[in-house]
Amino acid sequence: MATSNVVSAAYIVSAVFFVLSLAGLSKHESAKEGNAFGVTGMVIALGATIWLTLSRSPHALSTLLLIALAMAIGAAIGLWRARKVEMTQMPELVAMLHSFVGLAAVLVGINSHLVVGDTSDTIHSVEVFLGVFIGAVTLTGSIVAFLKLSARIKSTPLMLPARHWLNLAALVVSALLLGWFIQSHSIVPLLLMTAIALAFGWHLVASIGGGDMPVVVSMLNSYSGWAAAAAGFMLGNDLLIVTGALVGASGAILSYIMCKAMNRSFVSVIAGGFGQTVVVGEDKDYGEHREVTAEGVAELLRDASSVIITPGYGMAVAQAQYPVAELTKRLRDRGVDVRFGIHPVAGRLPGHMNVLLAEAKVPYDIVLEMDEVNDDFPSTDVVLVIGANDTVNPAAAEDPTSPIAGMPVLQVWNAKDVIVFKRSMATGYAGVQNPLFFRENSQMLFGDAKDRVTDILTAL
Repeated sequence: MATSNVVSAAYIVSAVFFVLSLAGLSKHESAKEGNAFGVTGMVIALGATIWLTLSRSPHALSTLLLIALAMAIGAAIGLWRARKVEMTQMPELVAMLHSFVGLAAVLVGINSHLVVGDTSDTIHSVEVFLGVFIGAVTLTGSIVAFLKLSARIKSTPLMLPARHWLNLAALVVSALLLGWFIQSHSIVPLLLMTAIALAFGWHLVASIGGGDMPVVVSMLNSYSGWAAAAAGFMLGNDLLIVTGALVGASGAILSYIMCKAMNRSFVSVIAGGFGQTVVVGEDKDYGEHREVTAEGVAELLRDASSVIITPGYGMAVAQAQYPVAELTKRLRDRGVDVRFGIHPVAGRLPGHMNVLLAEAKVPYDIVLEMDEVNDDFPSTDVVLVIGANDTVNPAAAEDPTSPIAGMPVLQVWNAKDVIVFKRSMATGYAGVQNPLFFRENSQMLFGDAKDRVTDILTAL
């Protein structure tokens, strides 16, 4: 009893640290402290759980060795991936980590049923069934997100005939299997539902276009939290329930915020219909684009008093954040007012651009959100669009027939001069042509973003 009380107290302390961690991670300035709070809470939670396990095990030494072995293997893999994974690969890494949470929920649920066996506890049966269902959907959905983000499969949505009816049928059949499972307590309906849920999760994310992956990753983060909470109910672990609920709720809130930023329906994300209307629009003749050299851009920057940089995934791919940070420092030393405008879904992951800029030591106070900077474009001399496309597309605001119509975007075209860094004239991830490229105040600087920014620095 004394051990249980101490462990319960430790779990409460850990939960407080996790809440403090989320609060800290919500701001750039306190992100490091938030991360430290999270690590501290996890260390306390692991220590308390290991102590509780050893106190209940008749073979404490062998149990301790097994735990140490599992932790050593996990730590080795984690350290290896942390050293190897580039910042540009973080979105797909996060998606894959979500799949492990789903897999854990599936294994815990099936194991819990096998251990308890034939029981009349309806609540436990529902916990097991829902935990396995959520875990299975998270598992395959996250794998598809990983494959799309890493370009191992096409990013275009899978448009099966009657796809929404297939999703509905999967839910109805799973509900019927739940009734069978509660009545019979047989593992057969549980395994049948697991197979259906795995296919359902795969189709749910496969039917979403690659341009919408930032919201999908956020939503899968929420799913993984609910899967962890379900595992907590099955194991009777209060801390796992609280932690899972925190992750699930915060992921859902973030997804809702991002959906508002993209003018999308939150319900359609959950239903897997997000992106089903994303199609390539009709080709229009926007005229000819104008090209500019790095020396020409340097000349514009010499005469500018205010500059806004709007980065996108292209900056991440080119790993241009370091020369961009150097360019920022050089311009600020000259007395130029330099700021960054970050779209909520820039990149492939919420906060992707913010992390890259922080890595390059760009000051936090000049990195602004879209709503903070949009009204300032008319008074801006030069805008540098580095690797962004759909998030600066004026068609979203001006063309009601565009597939991205209504999506809030950075209104860079209102500035005096706009320089667009791109490798080619290809469309963005949403497959929509960008009329910004053909505006009279826009010029294209083609090539690798890192090389072109370096050339501008040399010219300066």
